[in-house]
Amino acid sequence: MTEPSESSESESHFKHLIESLGAVPDGKGLDKTPARASKAFASMTSGYSQKLEDVVQGAVFEEKNNDMILLKDVPFYSLCEHHLVPFFGKCHVAYIPDGRVMGLSRISDVIQLYSRRLQVQERLTDQIADALEATLTPKGLGVVMEARHLCMELEERQSPSTTVTSCVRGSFRQRPETRAEFFSLIR
Repeated sequence: MTEPSESSESESHFKHLIESLGAVPDGKGLDKTPARASKAFASMTSGYSQKLEDVVQGAVFEEKNNDMILLKDVPFYSLCEHHLVPFFGKCHVAYIPDGRVMGLSRISDVIQLYSRRLQVQERLTDQIADALEATLTPKGLGVVMEARHLCMELEERQSPSTTVTSCVRGSFRQRPETRAEFFSLIR
């Protein structure tokens, strides 16, 4: 959570930004915008104040399952570190356990932990894979992220397009049939 002094400092910066654009920050409709923007930005970057261990909260369990576990279409929202505008989409995570499974909501929480930071999609995909691999030590792991980038759409006036990044490890990389099963399941 943001401390009051940090919040008021952030509000001051947003007020200055509004003024620098030529708008009147105390004008109708904008009078509470610095506080709202500060709160929204704190939420969109809340991943900096969290640790993986706190997010997982011990929700890793011994289990003899050897089959692929897939969590698909998990929504995420992040901020482009180059332009400070959103990119957003869905994330798919699959793994083949090696005696340990994670609570499904915790996988979603791991995705949110890293997406709620200033990011590039390529690094975000790898960070999610790194965290899950370190926590579960699975036989295989795959992460695919599909996102729209407003920085590209707004700045370059391009029509909406989707950027796809993937990270495959262990049996997902070594065994083409495992990788193919994963990609067919997320289609």
